[in-house]
Amino acid sequence: MIKFFSNIRWTAGLVVAGGLALSLVQTSTAIAQSQPLKLTLDRGVVEPLPIAVLDFFGPNGTTDELGPELARVIETDLISTNVFRNVPDAAVSPLAPTFSAPPRFGDVRALSNAAAIVTGETGTTPDGRFALRFRLWDVVAQQQIAGFQYTGDRAAWRRMAHRAADAIYERLTGEAGYFETRIVFVDERGPKNQRVKRLAVMDYDGENLEYLTGGSSLVLTPRFSPRSQEVTYISYRDGLPRVYLLDIETRRQEILGRFPGMTFAPRFSPDGSKVLMSLARGGNTDIFEMDLRSRQIQRLTSNSAIDTAPSYSPDGSRIVFESDRGGSQQVYVMSARGGNAKRISFGSGRYATPVWSPKGDLIAFTKMSSGRFGIGVMKPDGSGERVLTSSFLDESPTWAPNGRRLMFFRETEGARGQPQLYTIDIRGGKEAQVQTPGSASDPAWGPVMR
Repeated sequence: MIKFFSNIRWTAGLVVAGGLALSLVQTSTAIAQSQPLKLTLDRGVVEPLPIAVLDFFGPNGTTDELGPELARVIETDLISTNVFRNVPDAAVSPLAPTFSAPPRFGDVRALSNAAAIVTGETGTTPDGRFALRFRLWDVVAQQQIAGFQYTGDRAAWRRMAHRAADAIYERLTGEAGYFETRIVFVDERGPKNQRVKRLAVMDYDGENLEYLTGGSSLVLTPRFSPRSQEVTYISYRDGLPRVYLLDIETRRQEILGRFPGMTFAPRFSPDGSKVLMSLARGGNTDIFEMDLRSRQIQRLTSNSAIDTAPSYSPDGSRIVFESDRGGSQQVYVMSARGGNAKRISFGSGRYATPVWSPKGDLIAFTKMSSGRFGIGVMKPDGSGERVLTSSFLDESPTWAPNGRRLMFFRETEGARGQPQLYTIDIRGGKEAQVQTPGSASDPAWGPVMR
């Protein structure tokens, strides 16, 4: 576990800390003296911001073997957003020879195009813990615009690096980062007709993978709680579909219910107190809501059609879902109490797996048209539809916590086709594959770890 210091401040290049508190990380920011460097993402980024992330120094300016690794994780996190582009370390590092002093800004501007620089060092606290410190410099304003210290076990260095990248991203864009997050997904092995499916979890970038189930039972549709490190999923243990609740940290697991018939697509409410799911009863598939405290179930739809894949709006007042009640698979929005469902998808083709953005401004979906599957977004009233991807099979979008990026899985065509995870920025841009040991499907993006 990462521990943190409170009351951290930067003074003349020195870190002054006091007062051990709670868990994880406390940050401290130096106030800019003039016009701060900042990107406005809502207006789009025409040209990514050039940033140099320099190798971290070891204690007292020595070499630490983790120094380059820490810098590369931070750099990779930032560059993957398409908001930043890297300036090679070699072009800037001679101009920032120590951590305790500012870079030589005039030389940086003359010899490189870096607009921002990250410098850092590692160290050891008086009680023996690993410490990571870094500074964010505005080259144009020639000043430090943020300074942070994180402490904890040395083994947690990757998590510290992700948190550093989150802090830099937030300082320069004004929006929360998403790098210190995890993904739960279905790991798949074997041929299409005999696949072994295990529940797995990993860091958002594919590192630190752990398996949560053994593969003896089929698992489907894992979903993260937006408030905790809990997931809900469906398992065919004993041959029957049951909804499970699993705490990733403790591995404590419980059955939410043994429902007659088929169960589909469980998903948490924004506050984590309820779960939506689809249940097949009496020939109908309708949407139900379960209160996790009382375990009481409330039916929200009653229709002869198939109503499934529900997702709450961030404020919990509405639910988006897919239904064929109009004759084809489309997306509908209704009150969280049920009733007054309104169709919002009117483009060509069919729509499925709708998921409300954490920001509330968009709904992601899977679109099937002309024999192709794609991931798209639209506004909650159905306007502004944009299809971001297209392939033989793109499916199951899930949002980053800041509502800026989507992850989904893509399966290739043919008998040997296998699913893999991809991400894409909602403003467009190049798709990026997320590396996993085997095939992977049904991703769910977890909340920022705190």
